[in-house]
Amino acid sequence: MDVSLLALFASAFISATLLPGGSEALLAWMVHQGEYPVTHLVLSATAGNLLGSLVTFGMGALLRTRYPLKTLEKPQHQHARRWIERYGAFSLLMAWLPIIGDPLCFVAGWLGVRFSLSVVTIALGKLLRYLVVAGIFM
Repeated sequence: MDVSLLALFASAFISATLLPGGSEALLAWMVHQGEYPVTHLVLSATAGNLLGSLVTFGMGALLRTRYPLKTLEKPQHQHARRWIERYGAFSLLMAWLPIIGDPLCFVAGWLGVRFSLSVVTIALGKLLRYLVVAGIFM
């Protein structure tokens, strides 16, 4: 894998964890530069962002075994819990959203939402987001 695509992957991964990142800006810049096929860029960003969300999902799943769910006291976690209890894994289509996306993935892991469906819905939402970003800058 080319170093630039790896940097995009890493930026997308970091953006999907609890740390801030700017993968959309990097993707837009790389699309504008035109050095790589847009499909490679979108897939690299999507893969990194998906993996980052799955790490967050996994952290929630691991913590579920140690702490009771009632300890989710942060307002964003309570909001995410209500979304997931209402819409299940389909709420993870919104995992790409700033501020609520990370808590959605974390709480979904904590609630034990089915992993396979979670992967599909997270990936679909993130892919669509990066397709929009790439399409705007083509």
